[in-house]
Amino acid sequence: MKQQRHSAIRDMLANSTVTSQDELRRKLQKRGFTVTQATLSRDMHELHIFKGANGYALAGPDANDDDVPAIKETLESFGLEVKQAQNLLIVITTTGSAQPVAAALDYEDWPELMGSIAGDDTVLVICADAAQAEVLKQRMEGLIG
Repeated sequence: MKQQRHSAIRDMLANSTVTSQDELRRKLQKRGFTVTQATLSRDMHELHIFKGANGYALAGPDANDDDVPAIKETLESFGLEVKQAQNLLIVITTTGSAQPVAAALDYEDWPELMGSIAGDDTVLVICADAAQAEVLKQRMEGLIG
């Protein structure tokens, strides 16, 4: 099922414009694949999908992990501001960019980050405590520029 789903995702990105994870999820559902946002995020990571100016795209056929935009590029491109509230961080992004930012954060496997939830232009980042949130806030602010 996973290989069939990955094939369907590749086909959709090659033949149509997809501007959000929710749009991709709906297109998959029309093809008979019901997936959660978490599963779709993992699929996108495994397929080396990135979000550019024209929406989501597959990295080239010779792509490796170095070719996929890292957290630095993702935050430089889409991150606007980081705010802290106790152990929580709010990352303000450009419109429609919260999901790729959250996925990039999750894949960094930073010890301060317990998890994230993405909306359209806002990511909620959960840390264990306020001190860890402050460390992560400073790191992200340095990457946003």
